[in-house]
Amino acid sequence: MNSASALLNVVSAFLHAFHFLRPLWLAAIPVLWGLVYWRARRHRQAQDWSRVIDPQLMAALRLDSSGGGRQRDRQAWPWLALAWTLAAVALAGPTWQRIASEAYRAPAAWAVVLDLSPSMASADLAPNRITRARYVLDDILASARDARVGLVVFGEEPFVVTPLTEDVATVRALLPPLVPDIMPNAGDHLAPALEQAAQLLKQVSAKDRRLIVLTDGFDDPAAAMTAAKAIRAQGIDLSVVGIGTPGGAPLRDAQGNFSPDNKGYARMARLDVDRLRQLASIGGGRYVDMGQVPALTAGFQSVQSAQASGGTRAASGIEIAHWQDGGVWLLPLLLILVAVLSRKGWL
Repeated sequence: MNSASALLNVVSAFLHAFHFLRPLWLAAIPVLWGLVYWRARRHRQAQDWSRVIDPQLMAALRLDSSGGGRQRDRQAWPWLALAWTLAAVALAGPTWQRIASEAYRAPAAWAVVLDLSPSMASADLAPNRITRARYVLDDILASARDARVGLVVFGEEPFVVTPLTEDVATVRALLPPLVPDIMPNAGDHLAPALEQAAQLLKQVSAKDRRLIVLTDGFDDPAAAMTAAKAIRAQGIDLSVVGIGTPGGAPLRDAQGNFSPDNKGYARMARLDVDRLRQLASIGGGRYVDMGQVPALTAGFQSVQSAQASGGTRAASGIEIAHWQDGGVWLLPLLLILVAVLSRKGWL
């Protein structure tokens, strides 16, 4: 009695859950049946020569006097109707059970801001600051893993080199030409570049969004600090990598000569560590020098790993249950019918 009751409950649950994902395909079944009936009738009429040939002559001309070919022809059309019915039902997507899967989790998004002001050509780091900055940027790209990375450069105004992309090889290929000389106007305005990078990050729904600035300093501290505060309010962490040395190096002009100050002495391009630390603190991130970049990216990776592991709910917080399409189970039977109907002389 208990087994019968359990079976009844299973059947009831199945009937309650059973439905079609794409029920409009079922409307094709009567159309296909009508087409089969019309095609079978036309086929019989095309083979019926009794209207134009005498019965006595027909008996002599008929090769298969047993009628087996005609019997096989009559039997083929119902099987064709069955094959088309199975195909329509499979396309309709019969389903009766749900399967759970992890909700889509957008990958991390990193926007890198690279300083291309004239001071980045200083040679206190061999061979110069911009070359070492490109090496650092290459290391950041190597640690990006599945993160989407965008690149913004700035001098007097910002320029987007690449939007956010998972193709870090393309970003890496664009690094060699990035030198201060390619900028149309000399300048060192960081705030517009921060706003441009933030616009890139706002276009994605990633939970882990980071902005990384590679610079030796900037000449708009008030505007840059305000932009960093606004970026942090958007849930974006801003970290800074200092490029250069506190001692600095003489600043050169476009012709390669030392650029003098008001007293005629060579102007020095020094790394203002305190200002860069303040920027990172306001932006909610960290300030590091070039030697600490591996530790910085390792911290980024640990956050990504924590979001991608620890169980489905710990990773994304959401599971989605969707109906499993059962039409695939009809395909083997459909293939067998098609193989049989494809034999020579059946249709």
